Amino acid sequence: MSDSRLTERLEVAAHTKNLAVVREFLHAAIKRSMLPTTDVNKVVLAVDEAVANTIQHGYEGRDPGTVEVLIDADAERFSVRVRDSGISYDTAKGSADKAELDLQKHIASGNKRGLGLFIMRKVMDEVSYSSREGEQNELTLVKYIKARS
Repeated sequence: MSDSRLTERLEVAAHTKNLAVVREFLHAAIKRSMLPTTDVNKVVLAVDEAVANTIQHGYEGRDPGTVEVLIDADAERFSVRVRDSGISYDTAKGSADKAELDLQKHIASGNKRGLGLFIMRKVMDEVSYSSREGEQNELTLVKYIKARS
C-alpha cells in the first residue's frame, strides 16, 4: 500500500455483542494498512472504547440505533471516525482535568468509569469530536504512521 489509500466502512447495530464485529473489521483493515504492529493494540483499544461508550451512553434508554466506523488510511496516518445519532457528549466538560488525571488515585478510589476519553487521548495522536444536535455525532481518532528509517 505504498501510495494507495485504504477506505473501509462498517455499520452495526448499537449492541455490545457487536464490539467483536468492530474489532474483527478493524484488525482486517489494519492488516491492509501501513500501521506499525507497535500501534495496533493502541488503535484497537481506542476504537473499542469509542464504540463501547457510544453503545452504553449514546443510546442509553433509547431504541438502539447504529454505529458507523469509517477507516481512512494512507502511508502517513490511520484515521478512524465513529459516527452515531445517539445522545451527544460534551467532551469539554471535565476533560481538561482528566488530561492530568492521576490514574492510580482514580482506580484506588474505586472509580473504574470515566476513563474512555482519557485512554483514547493517551494512545492516539489526535482525538476530536463534533456533534450536530439531533443529527449525528462523530469522534475522530488518528494515529500517525512514523516514517521508517
